[in-house]
Amino acid sequence: MAVRTDTAASLVEEVFRFGRALRVAVARSDDRLELAPALVGVLGTLATHGECRQSELAVVMCTSQSVLSRQLAELTDAGHVVRTPDPADGRATRVRVSDQGIACLERIKAQRVQRLSELLADWDEDDAHAALESITRLTTTFTVDAQSRHSGSRVLAG
Repeated sequence: MAVRTDTAASLVEEVFRFGRALRVAVARSDDRLELAPALVGVLGTLATHGECRQSELAVVMCTSQSVLSRQLAELTDAGHVVRTPDPADGRATRVRVSDQGIACLERIKAQRVQRLSELLADWDEDDAHAALESITRLTTTFTVDAQSRHSGSRVLAG
């Protein structure tokens, strides 16, 4: 049975409220970070996805090439990302997270986990697992849809 329109509308509102609340909650732990939150997102996605071309990372992140290019340049200048020639195409480069970038991500994750643990002090393990399962399912649904739409637009434009 499909989700009712009013339920979908409530979910949209709550997802956006959650996103804002999460940004505020982790911002407190991010005060000591050396990277802006957007750069942390790029670095984390690249670490998860692994070495790839910038164009591939843009698709994974559902972002534009120009925005990602500026972010990768900043991360490269800071020593968090390494660019190497693409052996399959001499004009292209591949990007990967450097050891310094991995260390940075580990520090950021530890700070965020500490902050979230403080906020969830009155939750039990079952509540946390139920929330994790729901958020994971939403993320998967949204990501698959976004990548499908992005791939479809590339096919139409190409």
